[in-house]
Amino acid sequence: MIALPMNAYLNTLKITGALVLAASLVRCSTSAGGAGGNKAPQAAPAVETVSLKKGLLSSTLSVPGELISYQQVDLYARETSFVKTIVVDVGSEVKEGQVLASLEAPEISSRLAGAESRGKSQEAVYLASKAHYERLLETSKTPGTISPHDLDQARARMNSALVQLEAARATQREVGNTRDYLTIRAPFAGVITARNVNPGAYVGPSGRGSEKPMFTLQEQKHLRLVVSVPEAYTAYLSLHDTVDFYVKSQPDKAFQARVARLAGALDTRLRAERIEMDVTNDNKRLLPGMIADVVVPLPAKDSTFIVPKRAVVNAPEKVFIIKVVGGKAQWTPVRTGRTIDGKTEVYGDLRVGDEIVLAASEEVRDGSDVPQTKAVQ
Repeated sequence: MIALPMNAYLNTLKITGALVLAASLVRCSTSAGGAGGNKAPQAAPAVETVSLKKGLLSSTLSVPGELISYQQVDLYARETSFVKTIVVDVGSEVKEGQVLASLEAPEISSRLAGAESRGKSQEAVYLASKAHYERLLETSKTPGTISPHDLDQARARMNSALVQLEAARATQREVGNTRDYLTIRAPFAGVITARNVNPGAYVGPSGRGSEKPMFTLQEQKHLRLVVSVPEAYTAYLSLHDTVDFYVKSQPDKAFQARVARLAGALDTRLRAERIEMDVTNDNKRLLPGMIADVVVPLPAKDSTFIVPKRAVVNAPEKVFIIKVVGGKAQWTPVRTGRTIDGKTEVYGDLRVGDEIVLAASEEVRDGSDVPQTKAVQ
């Protein structure tokens, strides 16, 4: 065995170590390349798109409504008096002008008798003054018999008596009208729904003898259906539109009503418009005070862009859809309308035929590449 000098031995060890390190580096590089160092970058996944098109989106709105009588009135006594007779009761159907009750007030009868006496007395004064004037006028035709002054005085007394007679007759009519108020009549045809007095009761105007009305009269063959339509839906209803409604007492029966009156303003508390419909109720199956479930049609008046609901992104800063222009995503702000059966009305910078992402989300960044596949429509 040949002994090497110490310096030569150390140099040999250094060369050997360098060769081993180089071999290790080569093996690591080769291993990294085989694991994926030469693999091509993956492409972004394709997304489904649909073409924009216009359409009509019609729907219905279910809102509560109230049935009220077309006309309703509380009847009070015009003069303080006592109830003499009552000829109707709750549920009585009455005609316009029909007598409901009669009252008595002895002081009114006395006033009327006094007014009639004064009227007759004043009529006698007038007739006497008129006869006196006519005699003087006939005599004055003979020259020098009656002075013009006496004739003028007689004419003035006659005119004064006539004015006083007319005043007495007016007073008599006034007291007569007051007596007529002692007969309570129906102002229109309807049904008595409340009676709060009995014969002998002391009655009078509200606060003076009567806290409650004598009778409440309602017209029930003609009803009003009153609903409050929210602000967002006021543009869809117009005069003469027909609506369906249901009541709890007859859930299997659909009733119809026609829009007759629009308030034309929003209630400041409810932010809704009052709408009234006329309802014919000849068979009296409906009652005033019923709560109705009203189905209001909301037909589309103009065609607009309709997209799937999932194509609209409701981000905190804006609402948008994603158009695909030249293979890149473009966030397009929109305003939304109604959403029905998974479809939404959208308004914005849109054109028929624009391609939009079907299932949009913020993960599809604005300006990013969007490989697309056409969705089946």
